[in-house]
Amino acid sequence: MRSKRCALSELDLLRDNMTIMCGGFGGVGSPPTLIQWILDSGIKNITLICNDAGFPWIGPGKLVTEKRVSTLIASHIGSNPEAGKQMHNGELTVQFYPQGTLAEKIRAGGMGLGGILVDVGLGTSIERGKEKTIVHGKEYMIEPALTADLSIIACKRADPYGNLIYDQSARNTNPLVAQAGDVTIAESVEIVQTGELGPEEIITQGVFVDHVIESKGVDWKWVWELKRES
Repeated sequence: MRSKRCALSELDLLRDNMTIMCGGFGGVGSPPTLIQWILDSGIKNITLICNDAGFPWIGPGKLVTEKRVSTLIASHIGSNPEAGKQMHNGELTVQFYPQGTLAEKIRAGGMGLGGILVDVGLGTSIERGKEKTIVHGKEYMIEPALTADLSIIACKRADPYGNLIYDQSARNTNPLVAQAGDVTIAESVEIVQTGELGPEEIITQGVFVDHVIESKGVDWKWVWELKRES
């Protein structure tokens, strides 16, 4: 089996109008080096699928702030005022889903399923335009699965074959996102030798990962860290 460890300079994957899926929530578990790589590439008109819009300069929120995203599919944007501003100005299309529904749509995409059945929103404006079906006498809306041209995820430790371990809550959506991309890149704090990861510790198996890169670390600080310095 070949090593999947590489440098970002070796990858030619980015283009305008692509769909990118990003792991993490509120910046925790998002891959800072990969997000900066996308920013530096200059690509635009991205459809971004992630749990939230991060903060203006933390996590995937940076892509929104720089107006590289035209459509955002998320469960929450409240921590990023720039996302709300662009949405109200008509510059950003936002598709909201409850967090559980969004996670299941991503999981279904990774499993090769066509979609999921939900009843949240039935009888409201949410059901407008949705396909429906009846199961055991109960009505459901059909929510199509989500996949992406590229999935970017962050982990604590990886081996050269793409087996991954996450750091506590940074595990959040990363395992689901890893499975739903046509191509998946894992950014790891540490890349260890083959055999150093305990088999029972591995959360994402290497079969779901195409490339592994070493993280340059976060390039931002939390609000409480800034207050401490001042």
